[in-house]
Amino acid sequence: MALIGKTHLFKIFSRSRPSLTTQKRFYLSLHEYVSMGLLEKAGIRVPKYRLVETADQAHQVASSRELGDDLVMKAQVLAGGRGKGTFDSGLKGGVKMVYSPDEAKQIATRMLGHRLYTKQTGRDGKPVSKLMMCQKLFTRREYYFALALERRFNGPVIITSTQGGSNIEEIAAENPDAIIQHPINIEQGLQREDALSIAERLGFRNEPMQEAAETMMKLYQVFKENDGVLLEINPLTEGADGKIYCMDCKLNVDDNSEFRQKSLFELKDKSQNDWRDVQAEESNLNYIGLDGEIGCLVNGAGLAMATMDIIKLHGGNPANFLDVGGGASAQQVRNAFELITSDPRVQAVFVNIFGGIMRCDVIAQGIVAAARELKLTIPIVVRLQGTRVDDAKAILANSQFKILACDDLDDGARLAVKLAQIVSLARSASIGVQFELPI
Repeated sequence: MALIGKTHLFKIFSRSRPSLTTQKRFYLSLHEYVSMGLLEKAGIRVPKYRLVETADQAHQVASSRELGDDLVMKAQVLAGGRGKGTFDSGLKGGVKMVYSPDEAKQIATRMLGHRLYTKQTGRDGKPVSKLMMCQKLFTRREYYFALALERRFNGPVIITSTQGGSNIEEIAAENPDAIIQHPINIEQGLQREDALSIAERLGFRNEPMQEAAETMMKLYQVFKENDGVLLEINPLTEGADGKIYCMDCKLNVDDNSEFRQKSLFELKDKSQNDWRDVQAEESNLNYIGLDGEIGCLVNGAGLAMATMDIIKLHGGNPANFLDVGGGASAQQVRNAFELITSDPRVQAVFVNIFGGIMRCDVIAQGIVAAARELKLTIPIVVRLQGTRVDDAKAILANSQFKILACDDLDDGARLAVKLAQIVSLARSASIGVQFELPI
């Protein structure tokens, strides 16, 4: 996870697909309604809410007035920026106030079964199959509160601010002094005197200060007991009644804790993930989709990063990060090609393998299988070095496919960029030029 710096705090809170600095998402992201349920179980005060999956259910909840007359309707997606998002139905905003049963049904109809697009969903958006209907609470003050694992402190840290309910990334960048950081001793946990000190720094006084400290300690227990890597409350509020409420909750759980947190991992919503991410996980491939035009298949994270850098150096843009690891099978290579070429923006594929533990002939067999089974028509540039490289070259040469081999990394990257540019020009000009691989 990215280090927390005053001007780079936003890196740790990204709800979008991980950046290249994080390489891969190593956590389970839970829906808001699941996280809120964990808070309730821990005795933390949250607004009353109900989960609905149909417009008729939304109408019934609003008609019952069990949550009050004015309600907040929240689309359940694993991405931030819901409030400023747009649905493919044309509806603006994934968090809406509703004031009548008919309005609740109308808005639910335009949310459920549709895709929500935000700055963090990517171009494909996220499907919405559930809505959270919450009571509207009137608040005196709003705060930001989060717990995260941070390398710089060798453990968990509290990040909080008096400027809650706002975009914390912008606050961290524009006014870093508004951010309070408090590291927690992993062995001792969050002590009451520390929680009281933080509450006081936030401006709480008297009874609300006591309750705020108690809430922070309970939040830390939720974070710890569920193997959290990030727990975010925005906003944490002091209500008009003087009570402390967590108005929402985002909880990310460490992937390595699945053996301990089986009940949470059973709630994993794969519909929120790009199908390529799901397939990559099932094939044990380290894959991250990007926005470029040159697909990359590499073994080793360091070599993959260097490969993407040299593609950029020659004027191209990588379409993905894909590390097949040190012991991939021919089937994994074939699956990797399927992932890469499923992106219609990919104009060429660059394979860069250094065979130490990995055998180059296995890679070659996978490339040939992919070209044959997937009927690939885009150019493939292959640079292989290392174990059984001569056998690999023979397999490619005798494969009856036009696969362009090279020995030099720089030459291979330059060639991949040039071929991608040619394919792009041909497609944009609609002149029907294709790199047909079968002879």
